[in-house]
Amino acid sequence: MKRLSIVAMLLLAAAACTKEQQPLTTSIPRPAPDDPTPAGIAYLCDGRKEVSVVYAKNRASVTLEGRTWRLEYQPGDGGFRYADTANEWVGRDDMASLRQLGTQHPIAFNCRPLRRTT
Repeated sequence: MKRLSIVAMLLLAAAACTKEQQPLTTSIPRPAPDDPTPAGIAYLCDGRKEVSVVYAKNRASVTLEGRTWRLEYQPGDGGFRYADTANEWVGRDDMASLRQLGTQHPIAFNCRPLRRTT
């Protein structure tokens, strides 16, 4: 009986550890590019950078560390892309990056939706 109690406790401890190690996933869908109603989403990127994006009417206003880029929707085959002459906000599903055009230098990368904003 004592052996059974120890096994049960070990199984519970293992389950608790596994649960803690699982990454937090948030499913926050982006609005359709042509949706006229502004919708804001905050993203958490590598390096604990937070990017705020407001989508509306084929545009995205992307803000990082007090700087805002106003980007236009660019239709493509897969994923999404908003760009101006120097930068782009690009991604697929729940992963995005803000980067400089041409150099592909990431400004913020591996960005995942964190919460809706107003």
